[in-house]
Order: sequence, then C-alpha cells, then structure tokens
Amino acid sequence: MATLSMIPELGQFSMILALCLALVLAVIPMWGAANGNQRWMGMARSLAAGQFVLVALAFYCLVKSFLDSDFSVAYVAANSNTQLPDHYKVTAVWGAHEGSFLLWELVQAGWTLAVALLSRNLPQALSARVLAVMGAISACFLLYLIIASNPFERILPAFPAEGRDLNPLLQDFGMIVHPPVLYMGYVGFSVAFAFAMAALIGGRLDTAWTRWVRPWTSTAWAFLTMGIALGSWWAYYELGWGGWWFWDPVENASFMPWLAGAGLVHSLAVAEKRGMFRTWTLLLAILTFSLSLLGTFLVRSGIINSVHAFAVDSARGVFILSILGVVIGGSLLLFALRSGVVRKVSQFEPLSRETFLLLNNILLMLGLGVVFVGTLYPLYYEWVEGGRLSIGPPWFNLLFNPVFALLVVLIPVGALLNWKRHRVANLLAAIRWPILLALLAGALLPLLLPHYSLIAAGAIAIGAWVFAVTWQDLWRKSQHKTSLWQGMRRLKGSYYGMVLAHVGIVVALLGVALTSVYEERKDVKMAPGETVTLAGYEFRFDRIEQYRGPNYEAYRAHFFASQGGGKAVSVAPEKRYYPVREQPMTEAGIDAGFWRDLMVTLSRPMEGQAWAVSVQVKPFVRWIWLGAILVALGSLLAALDKRYRRYVEKRQTADGAALNAS
Repeated sequence: MATLSMIPELGQFSMILALCLALVLAVIPMWGAANGNQRWMGMARSLAAGQFVLVALAFYCLVKSFLDSDFSVAYVAANSNTQLPDHYKVTAVWGAHEGSFLLWELVQAGWTLAVALLSRNLPQALSARVLAVMGAISACFLLYLIIASNPFERILPAFPAEGRDLNPLLQDFGMIVHPPVLYMGYVGFSVAFAFAMAALIGGRLDTAWTRWVRPWTSTAWAFLTMGIALGSWWAYYELGWGGWWFWDPVENASFMPWLAGAGLVHSLAVAEKRGMFRTWTLLLAILTFSLSLLGTFLVRSGIINSVHAFAVDSARGVFILSILGVVIGGSLLLFALRSGVVRKVSQFEPLSRETFLLLNNILLMLGLGVVFVGTLYPLYYEWVEGGRLSIGPPWFNLLFNPVFALLVVLIPVGALLNWKRHRVANLLAAIRWPILLALLAGALLPLLLPHYSLIAAGAIAIGAWVFAVTWQDLWRKSQHKTSLWQGMRRLKGSYYGMVLAHVGIVVALLGVALTSVYEERKDVKMAPGETVTLAGYEFRFDRIEQYRGPNYEAYRAHFFASQGGGKAVSVAPEKRYYPVREQPMTEAGIDAGFWRDLMVTLSRPMEGQAWAVSVQVKPFVRWIWLGAILVALGSLLAALDKRYRRYVEKRQTADGAALNAS
C-alpha cells in the first residue's frame, strides 16, 4: 500500500489552530477595549496575522492534495482526476461545497489582515472592536468547516485509484477567477458590518466613522461588481445558448447584496458630508452583509435548483442558516439596544443632494424588494403550501425595470445639486439642454439601427441624458482661471470615481436593452459546405474535425462568417464529451467585437455529416461587461482617494485619545 501523505492532517491541524486564534481574537481585544487595556487591544493585529497564516497554510494543503491527486481525501476524489490539467485542479479546490467554504474563510482572513495592517492610524479601541467582530465571523465559518464541512476528510482504509473529475461546467477560465473575485465582494462587506458593530458597541457614530468605512465599502462593492460580471460572462459563452443568466436564483443571490451595497455607498456619502442617515447607514451595513450570507446559504444549501448551484448539501445548509440567524439576530438586537446613542434627527431641504440620495436609496430598496420576493417566495410557497411556483423573467422585468430606469434617470441629478439647498431656477437652467439632447438622441439614433424600437429609443434617451448631464457637471466643476486641464486636476479621485461608475451603469443598461431588442438567432440543420444568412451575415460551415483533449473527446467545427462580401472571420464551436463524468458539454464559438458578437453553437449530430446548429448575432452585448468594468474601476478610484488617508491621520491626531477612551 502506498505511503499516505500527512499534508491533509497538516491542513486539518492548521484549521483547528486558526479557530483557536479566531476565538481569542473575538474575545480578548473586545474585552480590552471595554476595560481600556492597551496590551489586550494591541494583541488584535498579531492575532489577525496569525489567523491568516494558518488559514493560508490550510488552503495550501488542500491545493497540494489536489495537485498530488491524493484520492484518499474524499473531497479530492469527488472533484479531481489524474488527467485533469493542473490549473483546473487548483480550480477544483473551490469547485464544490467544502473547498468553496475554505476559500471563503481564506478571503475572510485576508480582509481581516488587511484591516489590521491598514488601521494603524485608527483609534486603538475602534480597531480592536472591528478586528474582534471579524474574528468572531471567522470563528463561525472555521467551526462550520471543522464540524460539518471538512475538506480534509479521508477515505480509509481503501480509497479509489482514480477520481470522479471536476464538473465539466467548471473546467473553464471563468471559474478560475469568478468565485475568488465574487467572494472578495461578499466577504468584503464584513468590514462595513464590523465597523457598524464596533460603532454600536462603542456608542459613537460620527463623521470620522463614515470616512474610515467608505473606502472599504467601495472596494468590496467593486469586487462584487466584477464577480457578478464574470459570472454573467461565463454563463454567456459557456452555456452555449448565447444569453446572460439574469433572474436565475443564484445570480439574484449576488445581485441582492449588490443593490444593498450600492445603497450603503450612497448613504455613507450623506452621513459623511451632512451627518445624516446614521441609523439608516448602520442598518444598510447589517443588511448588506446579511444578504451576502443569505446568498451563500441559497447557493450552498441545496434549496434551489440552478446551473450555478453546483455544490449543494441540504443538511449542512441548516448550519449555514444558523450562522445567518446569529449574525442577523445578534446585530439587530445590538442595534435595538444601542441605536439611541447614535441617532441624530436632521432637517433637510426638499431640493438638495441629500434628498436625491435618499430617493436613490428608496428606489434601490424597492428594486431589492422585488428581487428578494421573486427569489424567495417560491421557496416559501413550496415549504408552506407543498406545491411548486415559478417566478420567471417577465415578472422581474415588469416590476424591476421601471424602478431601475427611474433610478438611472435620477443618477446625474443628484451630482448637479448642492448639499443643503439648491435653487429650482438653477437646476432647470442646468438640465434644459441635456433634456433636449436626450429627446433628440432617443428619437433619431434608433433610425440607424435595424428597426425602430420604443425600448431602444428609451434606453438611448436615458443614456444620452446621463452622459450629457455628467459632462455638463464635469465641465462646470473644471472651470479654472488658467485652463480646463488645471481645473480637472483639482477634482478629487472620488468625484472621477463617481463619474466612471455612473457612466458604467448607463453603458451596461444600453448593452442589455439593445442586445435584447436587436439580437437574432436561427436554429438550423447544416452540413459542411452549406451556408445560412442571418442579420446580414453569411455563415458558412467549412469543416468539422475530431480531436482528444486532456480529459475529454471533442468535435470542433470551423465556420466562416462575412458581411456583404467583406473579410470573413473564423468561428470555431466545439462539442465535448467527458468520459469520467459521462457528460457532454457545448463550447460556443464566438467572434467578439465592440459593436456585435457572432456566435455559433453545435447542438447535436444528425444523419450524415449534418449537425443541429445555432447561429446568433448579438449587437452591443460587450457593452454589458464594459459597463461593469467601468463601475468597478470607478468604485476603486473612489476608494483610493488620498483624502481618506489624510483625514484619518488628521483625525487620529486631533481626537484619538477621546475615541480610545470610549
């Protein structure tokens, strides 16, 4: 019998030690902050660093077990194979239930370490409380990993000589980057949650608090934006039917904290500038992280069916639900007990930036409510009534789209308004030309497209409106006595981040609307040498070949597409078969472009050399992901604004002693 490696035992032992440090981190610094013990509070950073090292070691041990094809580990045997390429063996680490939670905990420990390293200018009591709350969160998930979802569990004494292979759906570049980036967003909101809990425990929520927490929140929201975009991109090309998976329950699970996070980002802006919405900001911080945990529960508990819900376990879902209950119940109880000490009643004018940001939050919460009900009500109905109920895209589109459209229309108006008070005459003077431009664009630009559509006209009008108002505001704020360039250099990074994010939302909206209206598809039977015409493009089936991949067998077809006799582009779809999993997979062939995508997919072989083929032309589809990239970059740019670091240093010098005493 082969000698067993001790790597899995090392990983298991590292998780246990990490749990011990997380428990100490959750208790000792918090106790030190309550009693003013500088030494106990000072332990927080060392404990956070030690916890991260141990969790990283455990994660490395699991990666090593996959790379070594150690099939004595049950998780490795269920999700890997000797023929699986090494980069997909690493992907398989988070390809199912146990490993995905270890990845979650690694990201959680990483965020905790980041806060520990970058919070040296914070009051010691505040940073100790924040790190203690994050340590408590880590302790919950480490306890779950050790008790209910151990990735290092052995199959002894007899174990298989070969593994079951990784789910073919996950053998893709998108799945290498999508889960880690998504988790960076999910878990990143634990920082805002921890700051909220620390503020409630300490009994102080002021402008300093909001400036400390804003960069962390913006960074987490940027990561979540990119994580959702990567998942959408993966669904677009990997599933082969040429769409994006909007309104799927698992996509909704990540969309809900995104909406709540957007509200939190804007609410923090008001709390910082005007000292308003403080209790609302606390509630949003609690809600956003709670929705991140809810998303994890939905994906990993097995209570929903989705192509994305690849790692499910209904029994262990109860444990996750318990963690969710503790976090939500405990935080709301603390809020109820302590919110009175941070509540501040403020007066504001009807026409002001804070009023429009409040309206922004209301619309975001309305949209969140639509997604929440549409996602969870079918589960409630099945549990209570015993029947099945399906809520599909028409329901979501009917209720969510008008709310989101109104939200986008109002986006640039808030940036135009002054804080506290704005004159109606000044606002009307500022928006009259953008309104005219938007109406003209909505009326004329659709004439250049294949056919006139009211949906397209509305989307173009909204886009032109936002672009025009944003440019006008940028021009007004950039006025300088020497030059426009000098004026633009004076503007803060947070302002440019806001502009990028708002423009990105509009670009993504245009991509969704125009693709939905103008995409065309044909499902045909084709053999080599035959052609089909769609949307002015001629697709010619040139040839098909058979080849063997590292762990699959495949047919690769070669198509050439041209428009109006112009230069032909090559499109090469594939049909793969994974013998270990006994599962076929479709790999779409795509010629990507800024204005359109050409997509060909192979469905099934037919008599002779013919195949069932789907050809699609999807105008503007790349704008969806371009918009998401702009949103994420804008959010990161705002988070990196130097004024936050300068303010923290100044505030620490001015009143750090007072905050420490609290």
